[in-house]
Amino acid sequence: MQRLRPGAELVASVCTGAFVLAAAGLLDERPVTTHWEDLELLRKNWPALVVHEGVRYTDHGDLATSAGISAGLDLALHLVARWAGADHALATAGQMDYDWSGAEHP
Repeated sequence: MQRLRPGAELVASVCTGAFVLAAAGLLDERPVTTHWEDLELLRKNWPALVVHEGVRYTDHGDLATSAGISAGLDLALHLVARWAGADHALATAGQMDYDWSGAEHP
């Protein structure tokens, strides 16, 4: 994974996928999140991470992580908004029958 990272515009994970990225050394000293049940384990195993709790996702341009699975939907819609605009993300959420109206988004 580390050899693929330099060419990637964005690396993202959903839920405990952050553990895979952490094990690959991609999250050191970066703000990240994961499922609330696994935050302490993430901190314990990778103390160089800046682990955020109480957030649905983190996005730092080239690296994004989400909390649980439903937070992964919020992250995905956030990325659609980032690349195609908020109107497109809201339309996508509507197609998914997903209420994204209360989520923080651009």
